[in-house]
Amino acid sequence: MNPAPGRVPTFPSAPPMTITVVVPAWNEAPRIARVIRRLPAWVDAIVVVDDASTDATSRAAKSVGDARVEVVRHAHNRGVGAAIATGYRHALQTPGSPRDAFVVMAGDDQMDPDDLPALLAPLERGAADYVKGDRFQGARIPPTMPLGRWIGGLAFSWATSRAIGVAISDSQCGYTAIARSACESIDLDALWPGYGYPNDLLSQIALRRLRIAHVPVRAVYADETSRLKPRHVAIVGALVMRAWARRWVDRLLTGRIR
Repeated sequence: MNPAPGRVPTFPSAPPMTITVVVPAWNEAPRIARVIRRLPAWVDAIVVVDDASTDATSRAAKSVGDARVEVVRHAHNRGVGAAIATGYRHALQTPGSPRDAFVVMAGDDQMDPDDLPALLAPLERGAADYVKGDRFQGARIPPTMPLGRWIGGLAFSWATSRAIGVAISDSQCGYTAIARSACESIDLDALWPGYGYPNDLLSQIALRRLRIAHVPVRAVYADETSRLKPRHVAIVGALVMRAWARRWVDRLLTGRIR
C-alpha cells in the first residue's frame, strides 16, 4: 500500500496497515457530512454509528456519497461508549492484519484530520497498542478549550492515572487509535456505554499491559453543542474508583505491582 501525500509511510518491516475510522454520532446532522469530507483519501473505511439520532444524521452521512462510508444505526440511544464499541465490532468483522488501526473521531468535527498521521505513527512503527490524543500539549491549549473543560480534563487525567497505575496526560480526549490485536483483547461488552467510557477503556488497557502512547492533537471548538453535565463528574468519579478497585484485585490475584 503506497502512502499518499501527507501520510506517515508504513515501515518496510511492517505488514500493510488498513485504517478504519469509527465516527460515533448523535444528532450531528449539521456536522457529520463535514467530518466525512475532511477525512483523507488514504483512510480505507469509515463506520458512522448513529446512536438513535432524532435528526437526519444518518441521511446526512449517506448524502456525502463516499463509498467508504457504512452507517450503522442503534435502535435506541445507548451512549457514546456503546456507539464506539459497535464501531469496533463492525471493524473487527472485516478480516485484516493484527496491526490494522481503528481510529475514533467524533461526529461533532472537534478533531482535526491533519493530526491523523501523527496519531497513527506509533502504531505503524509497532511502538504502541493504543494511542491517545493529548489536547493539553496542543499549541492552542488554552485558550481555545473552555476553562471548565480544561480544569476538569486535567483533574480527570490526574485521578485516572493514579487509579490505573499508568500516566495519562488527557484521559477524556476521544481522538484515539488502537491496533486490531489490542481491540480484540478488550471486553467490549463490559465497556461503560456512556460518558466516561475513555476512563473505563483505559482501565481495561492498563490491566492487559498494553502499551499506551500520547500524541499532541488540536482541539477544535466551533458550532458543536457541549453535552457535559454536572452528573458526568460523578460518573467519571465512580469509573475511576472502579478502575482503582480492578487494579488492586488484579494485584492480589497475580502478585504483579503496577
